[in-house]
Amino acid sequence: MVDRTSDVVFMRLALDAALQASGHDDVPVGCVLVENGVVIGVGENRREVDQDPMAHAEVVALRAAASRRSGWRMDEVTAYVTLEPCVMCAGALLNARVTRLVIGAMDDKAGAAGSRYNLLRDPRLLHEVAITYDVLAESSAQLLRDFFASRRD
Repeated sequence: MVDRTSDVVFMRLALDAALQASGHDDVPVGCVLVENGVVIGVGENRREVDQDPMAHAEVVALRAAASRRSGWRMDEVTAYVTLEPCVMCAGALLNARVTRLVIGAMDDKAGAAGSRYNLLRDPRLLHEVAITYDVLAESSAQLLRDFFASRRD
């Protein structure tokens, strides 16, 4: 069952994580993984600070959750992400068997959960992920606009 109130609460936590990324000069994207109402993983983009091309918010959160759970399967887990996942991150969520994805802002340039591609609902693949769109979309998009505007000044 989808609970919009909980979706907003957890997306606010993802936005908090995104703010952490902007603090170390990474694109402000945050991800929170939740199982049965409990946060099991939090991640923010860390590519710049870690000098790691794989350190996207979703991957960081999945690694934290897998460590906490001592296992890679994320059955019954919902991922809250401030920006629509890219192909790499959509693949990671898919392969981790995340049950549901909640997205803030869409990414028309590189999104892989409905904008450019939709890997998470491709019936040819092993697993499909339920998706909820546009939860705190304006707040998520504004955070990104502000970040990139500050780079152009």
